[in-house]
Amino acid sequence: MEYTHLGRAGISVSRLCLGTMNFGPETSEEDSFAIMDRAHELGINFFDTANVYGWKKGEGVTEQIIGRWFAQGGGRREKTVIATKLYGSMGDWPNDNLLSALNIRRACDASLKRLQTDYIDLYQMHHVDRNTPFDEVWEAMEVLRQQGKIIYAGSSNFAGWHIAKAQETAARRGFGGLVSEQSHYNLLTRTVELEVLPACDDYGIGVIPWSPLGGGLLGGVLRKIDKGRSASEHMLSELEKHRDKIERYEALCDELGEDPANVALAWLLKQQAVTGPIIGPRTAEQLDGSLRALEIELDEKALARLDEIFPGPGGTAPEAYAW
Repeated sequence: MEYTHLGRAGISVSRLCLGTMNFGPETSEEDSFAIMDRAHELGINFFDTANVYGWKKGEGVTEQIIGRWFAQGGGRREKTVIATKLYGSMGDWPNDNLLSALNIRRACDASLKRLQTDYIDLYQMHHVDRNTPFDEVWEAMEVLRQQGKIIYAGSSNFAGWHIAKAQETAARRGFGGLVSEQSHYNLLTRTVELEVLPACDDYGIGVIPWSPLGGGLLGGVLRKIDKGRSASEHMLSELEKHRDKIERYEALCDELGEDPANVALAWLLKQQAVTGPIIGPRTAEQLDGSLRALEIELDEKALARLDEIFPGPGGTAPEAYAW
């Protein structure tokens, strides 16, 4: 396993982050335990979750599964850099969501209880709250850190200017601010290259791409359909929008002799400011297969071919939309 720092922070994390969103709705607790155990065997120490995962309002199903796994002992908690998120609604009353100081306090305590731990390594804002000033957000995060409940703070789905505003506000307070940003980023979705990635690079913020396989479109979807695998109506609809690109992409992967999913991950690992993509295996076997991405060396010719198939937004801003 390869490790890197999480942005400018001193903590070391694996270059693949284990996503747990499937734990509960798609993957049984027993299989979830097996996947997490296997992740440790493979050297993956970075796990990502959120208080809303499990999709039963207020229950935090996925966090509870991870908490019961931690409770088995054997160094499971100590070996894991656990990241969770808040923002989404956990109840039907006002202040059960978003980023008010009140919800930050309540949501953190609830996640700690479900995770059966006394601290969260990386506490992330799942989305920007446009109606809560960053001074309030950072004051609440500062208190949590002073109490030893969180170590680092991160964001998700922030625009470049949100990142800048968050960091400048934190700097005025003498607080470290963000160490990470989770962004929707893959070969098909490259908008963050305009301003989010450059902002993160400049501030020393590690980027953690989510949906690295484009909802499965970059995971060899045509091969799977040819082999008789079923696909949802949504998947088929998205495939028709991008069929030409996907056909060319899978042909390139055939030339490289690599699985499309691993090429997509390997491409992300070479991008500016990226710490590591979030992988969401449903089985331990899928997890094992993802490690191949760490070994793939994409040369300049292959990278140029990928840019030709999946052109980005034209470089960083403002050059991408100005002279």
